Amino acid sequence: MFVTAQQLEQQMPDASRLLSDEPEMETSLHYMQLLLLVTSLEWLWQDKNDFFIGANLTIYFSRQQLRNRDFRGPDFFLVKNTEKRPRHSWVVWEEDGRYPDLIIELLSESTAKVDRTLKKNLYQNRFRTPEYFWFSPENLEFFGFELVGNEYQEIVPNAQGWRWSQVLGLYLGVEADKLRYFTSQGDLVPTPEEAAIEAQQQVSETELLLEQEQRRSQLLAQQLRTLGIDPQSLT
Repeated sequence: MFVTAQQLEQQMPDASRLLSDEPEMETSLHYMQLLLLVTSLEWLWQDKNDFFIGANLTIYFSRQQLRNRDFRGPDFFLVKNTEKRPRHSWVVWEEDGRYPDLIIELLSESTAKVDRTLKKNLYQNRFRTPEYFWFSPENLEFFGFELVGNEYQEIVPNAQGWRWSQVLGLYLGVEADKLRYFTSQGDLVPTPEEAAIEAQQQVSETELLLEQEQRRSQLLAQQLRTLGIDPQSLT
């Protein structure tokens, strides 16, 4: 029996009824790593409104998936050129058929095999996600792949071990045992907290320089007065 696209759409659940159905992160290391990836990219792109970041959020993509309860929620995924708004889950048929442009899985003892095989094949063959990375917060294993034709090819790391993401326009690399973003110039993309600390340090340094300059001016004025010269007469 054939059905029209309209009939098929009517048979699919409304996105508001499809909540995310993902387990919690395995360890605090995984949670902190996920938080870091989300917050630093949100900070970098704070002036943009055309992207969505999913964090441990279910992606619904087929009726069979719903029937089998075969849910696939990446730890981190990015969709570009879409409306930036809160979502309970990512429902492909409610998003003009869009799948993630980039996916990052955080490996754990219980998920590593699936992430390297089943999920990699799903993201390659069904999702057609242009870039797929995985990282272990525990042993620091880090790999990245880009879709070339019909298959994922490894993204060759640079001398620092970073891998370039064309989707992000950034490098991904390990720094202080964490997966971080780096600009094309090699600068670390900070978290909001790191950016605030850096800004405060810059303010403090500026204030210190002004204070030092003021002290030098006062010392010079004192020396001039010792010589019988009024500093005001020199202005």
